[in-house]
Amino acid sequence: MESVGLTVGAEHPAVILAIAALLDYAIGDPWGWPHPVRVMGWAIDRYTRAVWAWGQKPFEGWIYRWAGVGLTVTLVGGSALVAWGLIAGATRLHPLLGLGVHSVMLASCFAGRSLRAAAIEVLTPLTAGDRAAARSRLAMYVGRDTDNLSEPEILRALLETVTENATDGVTAPLFYALVGAFLPGVGSAPLAIAFKAASTLDSTVGYRRSPYTDLGWCSAKLDDLLTWLPCRVTVGTIALLSGRPGHVLGLCRRDAPQDPSPNAGWSECAYAAALDVQVGGLNYYQGVAKEKPRLGEAIAPITPAVIQQALGLTRRCVLLWLAGAIAALLWPTLPL
Repeated sequence: MESVGLTVGAEHPAVILAIAALLDYAIGDPWGWPHPVRVMGWAIDRYTRAVWAWGQKPFEGWIYRWAGVGLTVTLVGGSALVAWGLIAGATRLHPLLGLGVHSVMLASCFAGRSLRAAAIEVLTPLTAGDRAAARSRLAMYVGRDTDNLSEPEILRALLETVTENATDGVTAPLFYALVGAFLPGVGSAPLAIAFKAASTLDSTVGYRRSPYTDLGWCSAKLDDLLTWLPCRVTVGTIALLSGRPGHVLGLCRRDAPQDPSPNAGWSECAYAAALDVQVGGLNYYQGVAKEKPRLGEAIAPITPAVIQQALGLTRRCVLLWLAGAIAALLWPTLPL
């Protein structure tokens, strides 16, 4: 790739980041295509079935804790090594093949387009007045009961999932991709894939209820740890983009610690504060009521436009991080 006074090879980390981001924005994850998360899900299912078959009830105790450690280390470390090996092998065959494998693999770690598509799937029938269809589609993305949600509750649930997954599915994997881009011999995809493996483990076995209480504790702790820093960087970026960093950070410090999750509350609260809305409140899970902490201030109602603004904040956050990282990566190649 050439420009005035600047020559950058196809394998340059900046090129890989740019291509992967464009692929996610333009294509996303086409339905039915092979995806690393599906492979991870298959491996987790086989492992847990083997543990249940080998172990004895109740599914608690040190045996299951160590089984959880083994699952976490194997899947997270193995995913990173497999990604690195595939990229290295493809690069040896041809640099352009390596570029393609690395870029596609990295793009699969980002969920920007998928997050936008999920929001539109719910908003389209809702704005057309079809609440039943909106509830049905929302149920695909949230864990709460949706059958009796009113329109404001549908919008609140959608905003909460959009803002929580902005960190889990978009900025956190991007954060590790950027870190990997600056590590010679490592690369963006292996670290992003490793984070994706930890996140997938957390969403499949990282529960505090039986039978996952002990089997999933290690993966849940690791996901919390890996998400902590990118979540705080995301909160800071959203605060800056809002134009009112003091206001956003002040509300986050006040409200976010009330959430039992060390990360989800901060992510949701940052967006709520930036958009002058409030999230949290009473939800039902399999018929059981659960009161979630209220985050932000209800200055304005949550509307479809607010959902779009939240998606826009995530998009601007991604562009800001990418622009800064690509500039830093290209800086040494500039003629002095």
